[in-house]
Amino acid sequence: MIFGRALFLWLCFGSIALAQDRPNLIWIMADDLGYGEVGCFGQTVIHTPNLDRMASEGLRFTQFYAGATVCAPSRSVLMTGQHHGRTRVRGNAGDQNPQAQALRADDVTVAKVLQNAGYRTALVGKWGLGDVGPAESGLPRRQGFDSFFGYLSQVHAHNHFPEYLWRNEQQVKLTNVVTPVGGRGGGYATEAREFADDLFADEAIKFVNDSRDQPFFLYWSMVTPHANNERTRELKNGAHVPDFGSYADKDWPEPDKGHAAMITRLDSYVGRMLAELERLGIAERTLVIFTSDNGPHNESNHRLARFSPSGPFNGIKRSLTDGGIRVPTIAWWPGKIEANQESGHVAYFGDWMATAAELAGAQPPSDLDSLSFVPTLLGRSTEQSQHKYLYWEFHEGGFKQAALLDGRWKGIRHGPTQPLVVFDLASDPAERIDVATIHPEVTNKLDEYLKNARSKNIDWEPKWRD
Repeated sequence: MIFGRALFLWLCFGSIALAQDRPNLIWIMADDLGYGEVGCFGQTVIHTPNLDRMASEGLRFTQFYAGATVCAPSRSVLMTGQHHGRTRVRGNAGDQNPQAQALRADDVTVAKVLQNAGYRTALVGKWGLGDVGPAESGLPRRQGFDSFFGYLSQVHAHNHFPEYLWRNEQQVKLTNVVTPVGGRGGGYATEAREFADDLFADEAIKFVNDSRDQPFFLYWSMVTPHANNERTRELKNGAHVPDFGSYADKDWPEPDKGHAAMITRLDSYVGRMLAELERLGIAERTLVIFTSDNGPHNESNHRLARFSPSGPFNGIKRSLTDGGIRVPTIAWWPGKIEANQESGHVAYFGDWMATAAELAGAQPPSDLDSLSFVPTLLGRSTEQSQHKYLYWEFHEGGFKQAALLDGRWKGIRHGPTQPLVVFDLASDPAERIDVATIHPEVTNKLDEYLKNARSKNIDWEPKWRD
C-alpha cells in the first residue's frame, strides 16, 4: 500500500517536475539579415547593443548555415529537419505553383513534434509555407502550431505596413492605407500607421506571458530587414520604417537610413524579449536562438558597401557562396550556456529538429538530416556529432547545388556540364580561389556526394542552366 501511494505521488508530481525541467524554446529569425550586419559579428556602422549583449552572455556560432539562400526553402529545412535536397519546399514558387511552396499533410514539422510532446506552440510573423486556397495543407495550424499571427504569403510580407495580417485563418484589418501591387496582399503603404514587426513583438511578448507556466515553443519570424520590393520599384526606397531613429541626422540616402534603422529596431525587439524573460523569472529555463533566414539582400536601393553586410564572406542572398547562406547565430540560456562563448561547430537550420526534440524529451522522425547541437550549447564539444556534408540548391534562373564537407571543403556546380568548383574555407573564406585541380581527391569526393544528395521531388526537378 505504501509503495503504491509512493508510485502514485511520483507519477503525479514527478511528471510535473519533468515537465518543468524541459526548457521553453524560442527561435527568433530575422529576414535577410547578413552575417556582418550585427555588431558582435563585425558590424561597425549599425548599432545592435541587445544582440551584442546576448552574445556576451551566451554562445556565438561562427559557422552556422541557413537552410537555403532564399526564404521558403530555408524555412522548409528549418521546419522539417531535412536538408535542401530532401525537404518539401525547395524554392520560391510564387503564383506559378502555390502548392509547390506549401508543406503537405504528411510532413512532420518541429512544431508538430513539440506539440505532441505537450508544448504550447505559436508562430508569430512570416510563414511562407502555406496559404489559403490550393496551398492550405501548409497552413500553420495544420503544421503543429496552436496559434498564428502574421503573414502567410511572402509577397504580402514585403509590405511592412500591410492592409491586414492573419490571425489563424482570419484576416485582421489594420489602419494602414495601401497601394496594391501584383496581388496576394503585395503593395506599399501611402499612409503608414502600424508597423508589422512592432505588432509581432507585442504578440511574442504576450504569448510568453500567457505560456510561462508550461513548456512552450515560440517561432518568432520577423520581416525586418527584408525590402519592400514593390516600394523600391515605385518609390526607389524599399526600407520603409516608422522613423530613422538614431540615423536620422546621418548624411546618407534614405534607403541607407531606413535599412540601418530596421536592424536597430529589430535589435530592440530582442532586448525586450530577453528583459521580459528575466522579469518573469523564466530566463534560466528558456533557450533563445537568434538567426537569419539567409544572407543579406540588395533590394531596398541601399548601398551594400556602406554596411559590408556579408562580413568576410563573398556573395549575398541568392548566392551559394557563404555570404548567401552563413548567418549570424546566437544562443542564450542563462545558467546553462556559459557567457561569452564562441563555437566553430558546423551546424545549420535542419539541426533545430533534433536539438529541440532532445531538449523536449521528444522523438523526432527517423531518416532526417538533423544532428542535435545540445552538446555544443552545454559546452560538451567532445560529444558533438558532425555532419558528413551539408547541401543546398538554388532554383531561380537555373539550378545550382553545393556541398560543405567537414567545415572546410566547399563544392559548387552551376550546370550539368560545368566543372565542380572547390574552395578551401579554412584558408579562403571568401571563396575566391578554385582548388579543384589542386585537391582532386576532395573534388571527387564532393562530386560523389552531389550526385546522390538529393531526392526526387516532382515540383522541384532540376532545371539546369549551362
